[in-house]
Amino acid sequence: MGETEDGVRPQRTVFVTVGTTCFDALVRAVGTRDFQQELSARGYTHLVIQMGRGTYTPKKSDGEDGSLVVDYFTFSSSIADYLRSASLVISHAGSGSIFETLRLGKPLIVVVNEDLMDNHQSELAEELAERKHLYCARPQTLYKTIADMDLESLLPYVPGDATPVAKIINRFLGFLDD
Repeated sequence: MGETEDGVRPQRTVFVTVGTTCFDALVRAVGTRDFQQELSARGYTHLVIQMGRGTYTPKKSDGEDGSLVVDYFTFSSSIADYLRSASLVISHAGSGSIFETLRLGKPLIVVVNEDLMDNHQSELAEELAERKHLYCARPQTLYKTIADMDLESLLPYVPGDATPVAKIINRFLGFLDD
């Protein structure tokens, strides 16, 4: 799929982030052989997993046998470079991770952590999925989401302009308009 003239596939990385949480269900889901084979079949070459506070450790792979190159880490001072270099991002449902990825224009699958109490994050993910800005999955449906996804169907996310609201608040508080 998409080999260059010298027969080498271009690097296409899937970056998985769980933020600062423990989301072993997601790390386990992306660590399965079937899941990784599906990524490889779709032309992805590398899988990088930011596993946070999780206790489950995925298996690394150097890709020597033609399989996906798999690497992981717990935390980084910034995941911005990982997001920028990713061809696809799979993220927990934290709003910071979601909007940072969408602002970069990266295709995104948000995986909802159903183990969290009062899971308000699922509402945001489901609404953005309904608006076709991203895909929303659960750990147990992630494989099917990857197998069925059509990244061309996703719509770019355009952030709203908060200036009019800020002006109203400033006026209400007695600040002068510029």
